[in-house]
Amino acid sequence: MRKIRFYLSGAVAWVFAGCIMIQAPQKPVPLFDGKTFHGWEGDTLKTWKIENGSIAGGSLEETVPHNEFLCTRKQYGNFKLKVKFKLTGTDGFINTGVQFHSVRLTNPPYEMTGYQADLGDKYWASLYDESRRNKTLIAADSALVEKIVKRNDWNDYEVHSRNGRIQLFLNGTKTVDYTEPDKSIPQKGLIGLQIHGGGKAKVFYKDIVIEEL
Repeated sequence: MRKIRFYLSGAVAWVFAGCIMIQAPQKPVPLFDGKTFHGWEGDTLKTWKIENGSIAGGSLEETVPHNEFLCTRKQYGNFKLKVKFKLTGTDGFINTGVQFHSVRLTNPPYEMTGYQADLGDKYWASLYDESRRNKTLIAADSALVEKIVKRNDWNDYEVHSRNGRIQLFLNGTKTVDYTEPDKSIPQKGLIGLQIHGGGKAKVFYKDIVIEEL
């Protein structure tokens, strides 16, 4: 009987240890090293550059011809994503956003489909469904946004996604709390950085950090 108890207690200990290992949260990790496009893919010949430790996309001299995305090579499910951005522009449609739970399209090949944490006038810190339902799922309160957004300057943006619940935060203030009602919508995919077509606009991203949940 002593041996049986010993084996059982040992098995329980292993199960308990396994649960601890499974439930242990992962540490936040940077997605951008400030120097290279390691882990990312996109048009790094013309659209996307690295400038002063940040990812820069678009142009203030020429109209951006169409949407362009720089996206991760790895897919992510539940996570907390933090990123700093600065959006500048002189003419046309000045807009950008952070894609997540997304995939690349083949036609046209420069597009992505999935959720977008939107950025730009009339869209600041709202949740958009890019190239799928093609609509704003939740619009941020415009009066609130006007109080917290820093135009032509660095802003903090956070995307929290867990089991279909999506929350967006602009400069520490929650602007979106959305639960996906359609269970067929994927809750895992690529993360992408956008520069929207149709304007003389340039966006900068840095300090991109993700904590997988």
